[in-house]
Amino acid sequence: MKKKILAAVLAASAVLMTACGSGSAEEKSSADHLQRIKDAGKITIGLEGDWQPFSYHDKDERLVGYDVEVSKNIAKQLGVKADIVEGPWDGLFAGMDSGRYDIVVNGVDVTPEREKKYDFSDPYAYDHTVLIVKKGNTDIRTFDDLKGKTTANSIGSTYQELGERYGATVKGVDTLVETLQMVKNGQVDATINASTSFGDYMKSNPSDPLEVAATSDEATSYAIPMEKGADNTSLRQAINKAIQEMRDDGTLKKLSEKYFGADLTNK
Repeated sequence: MKKKILAAVLAASAVLMTACGSGSAEEKSSADHLQRIKDAGKITIGLEGDWQPFSYHDKDERLVGYDVEVSKNIAKQLGVKADIVEGPWDGLFAGMDSGRYDIVVNGVDVTPEREKKYDFSDPYAYDHTVLIVKKGNTDIRTFDDLKGKTTANSIGSTYQELGERYGATVKGVDTLVETLQMVKNGQVDATINASTSFGDYMKSNPSDPLEVAATSDEATSYAIPMEKGADNTSLRQAINKAIQEMRDDGTLKKLSEKYFGADLTNK
């Protein structure tokens, strides 16, 4: 009789242990993205690394820039390490889709098309789009003048889409510098880019024969994309909280003035 009771107790214990183990696995598998990031102790962030002043290498080859410091501050607010991975622009979203990056912090424009596929944080900077031509060009003075002309832009960028929308033939390249060099050398008629990036380029290359032909009226919002869905709800909320805290304590303003020479954190 005692043996039967003991066997019953052991069987019940085994069932209880199995149930507890199963519960832990279910709990682990049901952890959302933010919790998985915290469990890993790091957030993996994708950015270009060659788009000055957002992300670039200084004279000592250190990765610096507005997006780099924003990324590190967000990671700090989340209580994890910022694991920043550089990659070409046309692969950043694919990298996030495949799980290589948790988020992308790369001066990403918020567009209706992108909002169909991704959720975005609150904006952390604002910019304007400029149309850049070689000095002396009198054929292109507005965006509408791009019809039938050629432009150079980063592959898959909103600037490439904008050029095509205005009727230009767009040559896709990898970097901002390439687009400007192609305009300067007469390989294309124009390029469309961020006002901040062009301004920063001209600081280092003041003698280049380039000028702004037109500027967009509407400001561009830069925000942080992540995969759409409930899995990222708490992550988006945590990132928004971090952005707001950086805004409230003056960090965003300070970083904007450091890299852009002006406060671009308010619309």
